[in-house]
Formats: sequence, C-alpha cells, structure tokens
Amino acid sequence: MQASTHLIKGNLEVKISKRRDLPCFREFKERKSTLTRNLCIRRGSICSGLTSGAVSMGAELARARDNVETVARSLIKFRSVKAQASGGDVEDLAPINPHETSTGTVLPFVGVACLGAILFGYHLGVVNGALDYLSKDLGIAQNAVMQGWVVSTLLAAAAVGSFTGGALADKFGRTRTFQLDAIPLIIGAVLTAIAQNVQTMIIGRLLAGIGIGITSAIVPLYISEISPTDIRGALGSVNQLFICIGILAALVAGLPLSRSPVWWRGMFGLAVIPSILLALGMTYSPESPRWLFQQGKISEAEKSIGTLYGKERVPEVMYELRTAGQGSTEPEAGWIDLFSKRYWKVVSVGAALFFFQQFAGINAVVYYSTAVFRSAGIASDVAASALVGASNVFGTVIASSLMDRQGRKSLLIRSFSGMGASMLLLSLSFTWKVLAPYSGILAVVGTVLYVLSFSLGAGPVPALLLPEIFASRIRAKAVALSLCMHWVRNQCSVFGIRRRLSSCCLVYGW
Repeated sequence: MQASTHLIKGNLEVKISKRRDLPCFREFKERKSTLTRNLCIRRGSICSGLTSGAVSMGAELARARDNVETVARSLIKFRSVKAQASGGDVEDLAPINPHETSTGTVLPFVGVACLGAILFGYHLGVVNGALDYLSKDLGIAQNAVMQGWVVSTLLAAAAVGSFTGGALADKFGRTRTFQLDAIPLIIGAVLTAIAQNVQTMIIGRLLAGIGIGITSAIVPLYISEISPTDIRGALGSVNQLFICIGILAALVAGLPLSRSPVWWRGMFGLAVIPSILLALGMTYSPESPRWLFQQGKISEAEKSIGTLYGKERVPEVMYELRTAGQGSTEPEAGWIDLFSKRYWKVVSVGAALFFFQQFAGINAVVYYSTAVFRSAGIASDVAASALVGASNVFGTVIASSLMDRQGRKSLLIRSFSGMGASMLLLSLSFTWKVLAPYSGILAVVGTVLYVLSFSLGAGPVPALLLPEIFASRIRAKAVALSLCMHWVRNQCSVFGIRRRLSSCCLVYGW
C-alpha cells in the first residue's frame, strides 16, 4: 500500500507541466494537493486520511489515475499543436484554442473576410452567362479573340494581384490590405457595368482582376491566423465555400438575361455592393494577432486577442505566440529565399497543388458551361449552369464537415479520382454514338458529378493547406507565389478552352 501511494505521488509530480498558468493545470494542482494530504505517509503508517478503509482508498486511487490521464491528454494536446514547419522552423502553427464561447466571436470576422471570397467567385463566374450578351453590345460577337481577352484579362491581372498580395499583407497588415484592395474592386465593377466599348470593359476587368488576386492571397491567410485550432480546418474551407457561393450568385444573376439582354450591366454592377461592405467591415475587424506580434506591437496584439477570444484568454495566447516566436527568430524571408535549398521543396508542393487544381479543367465549367450546354442542345443553358453552381456549393459544405475528420490528403485523392471518372463519362457521352440521344442529359450529369468531386477536395484543400505547411517567415510570400501559379495556369486554360469550344469533349479533358 505504501509503495503504491509513493508511486501515485511520483507519477503526479512528473506530469506537472511548465504551463502552470492554464486553468486546467491550476485545477490539477489543487486536486493533487488534496490527494497528497489524503495519502500522506507518516513513519510507515497510513495517516487518518485513509482510515475509511480499502473502499475509500480505491476511490482515491481511481481519482488519481484519472488526474494523471487528464494531464497526459493535456500535454499531448499541447505538443500536437507544435509542428515541424518547412525548412526546420519549429513553430506553433495555430496555438489558439479558446473556449467554445469565443468561437462565436471569431465567426463574424471570418464572415467579413469571406466577402473577398464571394467577390473572387463572382468575378470569375459573372462572365459565364453574360459573355454572349455583352459581346453583341460591344461589337465583338464575331471576334473570338477579343472575347477571350475579356475573360483572360481578369486572370492575368489576378496573377499580378496574388503575387503582390502577400507583400502588401506583410507591410500594411491584413485588415489594411483588405481596405486598399476594395479600391480596384469597386472601380473595376463600375467600369465593367458602364462600358460602352471593349477597351473600357478590359480596363475594368483588369482592375477587378488585381482586386480578386489580392483577396485570393489574403483571405485564407487571415482566416488561418485568427481561427481556433480545433475548427481551423472547417473555417479554412469556408473560404472555398464562399468562392462557390460567389460563382453560384453570378450564375443565378444571369437568369433574367433571356428576358432582358441588357441585364449583363447590372450583373457586373452588383459586385460593387460586397466590395463596399468588405471595406467597411474591415474597419471594425481586428488585425491578425500573429502579424501584430511579429511587428512588435504587443499592446495592439493583446487588444486584438481580447476582441477575438475574450480578455481572459490574452495571457494564454500571448504565451503561445512567444513560444512560437522562439522557434524561429529569423527575419522575414525575401523572395529569393523561397527558392533556397531550405524551402524550395515545400514551396514546390504548394505551387504544384494549385497547378494540378487548374490543370484538371475546372475553368471550362466556371467560364463556359453555359456555352457548352447550349452546344449540347440544353434549352435552359443558364439554368443548367446554375445547377452546376449549386452542386459546387453543396459539395463544399460536405467537405467542410469532413476536413478535420478525414484529413487533407484523403480528400484530395478521392476528389481527383471522382473528377477523372466524371470526365470519362462526359467524354463518352459525346463520342459514343449509342449515347448520342442522351448526350444532353449526360453532359449535365457528368458536369454536376465533376464539380461535386472538385468541391470535395481539389477546390478547398489547397488554399487551406498552404498556410499550414509554410513557416511563418515565408508564409505570406509562399502563399502569394502558389496563387500566382494558380492564376497563370488558369489563364493558359482559358486560351486553350476558347480554341476548343467547337469540340465539347476536348473542352472538358484538355
């Protein structure tokens, strides 16, 4: 009995963590003190705390075992948020793990940031239904090259915007960059809505492209830096969800075009509303605590943490940020550092994720599904495109619930497998003569399944994964470089798709 008591005390004291300021450890310390008093040993005999007999002793032993297990789980959880980041930088990827009540405080600010994701999707999808109508009004109905420029100018500008978004976020902060980004978004939307010639339209698309390029870089970055650890995967996939909602909104906005051909101007003008809301919302949103801490603005970081998680969490989160900073005390990396031996492998992984995401052919659906459905004999082509957009949103919602349970890699494998099977079905519907009578229906079914598979992994996972695999000192620039690859590959796809619109099977499988 005496040996068992000493063993319990020894195990308890070994498990005491250095993080004595946390409530769970304070509670454990109090329980341990009480247990020690009840299990005290005096000159080889058990003191009065054990006089209740063997049953009482068994209860104490059970409680002691539970306490040991609780501390072990706490220590494991603490170590689990420590990760070996790229290049050997040991840092805390997302140490913030506030109480459940603080999650509701974070969500409104995530929602404000996601206005940028909505604009991302809206500007991508708005040209889908409006292209034929604006081409007639601007006199380029017979000029496929100029139509391609109207689409691809946005993408070329987005590549530039995404490349500079990380640098702007590092220099001015996340919230200030959002506000600056609203300027080209608003001006671009206005110019495209009032354009009387193709030159004005291209300038408007250029400005809008710069805007969505910047948001594509900073929205996932901002969300990942303010999200609690236990729901970071779900909140990170919210970015992709709102991109899909933006695309769906653009497709639904095109439904009145059959009755009012000039409605395409209203479609482009609607983008002004979320742009203004984004600028106003970021005025009241807290800056990223991580960025403030890296800039040495300690008091502002504490204020931001208090807004996000409550004042009672400030000491804990500041401790975590200091611990993370101790892992890598090096200055912010430059662009050349991304290609150094230390970082080039992880940067290559990030770029490859977006390269293959775009190489899979999702751009054909986003930009030209209406034209493809029309060529396949679908009467309600715009409505069919809206159905595809709805499947995109549905799949992303499912992915949000699976992200933290199934894992990123598993979702990617299943997603690309499903996309391949869907494209095979779509190709067969156009090439097998026996399926010719059903080509229209199979085109819609194959496209819906393809988009659904895309939204389950290939869509949301890359943007969520990038902030997790990059070290703090390269994160902003590495995310920007990876997204630049996204937009460059996206633009190359558009030129290829325009050359292949006459052959639908090649549109989806090139």
